Amino acid sequence: MSGQTITIESASFPSALSQRKIPVQSVNDEFENLVDLNGNEFKVPDYTIKDIRGAIPPECFNRSTIRGLGYVLRDLVLLSSTFYLFNTYATPAYVPWRVVRFALWSLYGFLNGLFGTGIWVLAHECGHYAFSPSKTVNDTVGWLLHSALLVPYFSWKISHGKHHKSTGHMERDMVFVPRTRAQYAKRFGYAVEQLTELAEDTPAYTASFLLARQLFGWPVYLLANDTGHNYHEGQPEGRGRGKANGFFGGVNHFNPSSPLFEAKDAKYIALSDLGLLMTGTALYLIGSSHGWWNLAVWYFLPWMWVNHWLVAITFLQHTDPTLPHYTATSWTFLRGAATTIDRDLGPLGRHLFHGIVDTHVLHHYVSSIPFYHAARATRAIRPVPLPRRWRGRLEGVCGGVVDGGEGVSVGRAVCGECGA
Repeated sequence: MSGQTITIESASFPSALSQRKIPVQSVNDEFENLVDLNGNEFKVPDYTIKDIRGAIPPECFNRSTIRGLGYVLRDLVLLSSTFYLFNTYATPAYVPWRVVRFALWSLYGFLNGLFGTGIWVLAHECGHYAFSPSKTVNDTVGWLLHSALLVPYFSWKISHGKHHKSTGHMERDMVFVPRTRAQYAKRFGYAVEQLTELAEDTPAYTASFLLARQLFGWPVYLLANDTGHNYHEGQPEGRGRGKANGFFGGVNHFNPSSPLFEAKDAKYIALSDLGLLMTGTALYLIGSSHGWWNLAVWYFLPWMWVNHWLVAITFLQHTDPTLPHYTATSWTFLRGAATTIDRDLGPLGRHLFHGIVDTHVLHHYVSSIPFYHAARATRAIRPVPLPRRWRGRLEGVCGGVVDGGEGVSVGRAVCGECGA
């Protein structure tokens, strides 16, 4: 197959479409002469999970229920204290100027959005059994915390586990699976060659798309499996026949018959839905007794910030010009686990977000290590010959997909300016 080429195609967003050819001597599992979107040589991982685990100090695997609950208490105190201070003092009695009160309550939403994201991350720890040695404690705490944030704990836990088992797989990954240029062309009804020119003239579309994704990306994912894979026909129990992503396609995180789950999961999906029903009832009672506008400001304003941070964090963890995606013929668990990247958000990421941004590479290799040991474990694995998967700052980069012959890897990255 000497002299063949493959095409790197920017397809994460239509505003960053580009194309260039790369010579390929042989298209096989050796991935010879591939480069990433920065033009640097792309190397497939040649180490093992045993190498990774062997480099991590044994004490990093220790989980403490008391310590985990201490962080839950800390974040709940931050949430409740912030609510008390603003609800007591950001009132007409203390602040007669409406514009100032508006600014203060906007600050309240931002702050409790940060603290609420910390609660979300702790429930995520529970879903990986990294919170406590006890399965019962993990699932009880995780269900309570996620339900309070309108997250279907067990449903998400199941699909998120599949994401970890299929990271970087173009046909099985559960989140941020990129479209190819051909898929974009089919979706918008244009020839592939027209996409670059068209996209360059649509900054308004790109801005509105980014805003909508940050505000509504998380609930749309739960309701319609948006950005997840759309190959449901192969579901082992036949649940995926005739089903597809979309609001009315039968693929979501709330229906026990969804192809995201198996029959044995039904009781857990029902329990997740029960948690949402309980939270919804509590919110209805609060709105009925204290006013719907107050409910919107007290709860849903921080909740929208939590959704924003969740989508932003997940997106940045799995998108970069150096990160590949793989076709079904070339994917392995090890290769998929390496398609992640750490980001540095400073004290915000290390403390309020419990390090989930800073230690995500480690998390995909060994997801049961608790977050308070993750920084040390991350430092321990860096001598292993890993690909460079750390960023000291967020960079503006462009998205892309390698669309080649059978067995060729698929690479993709972020689009747009990413601010720290």
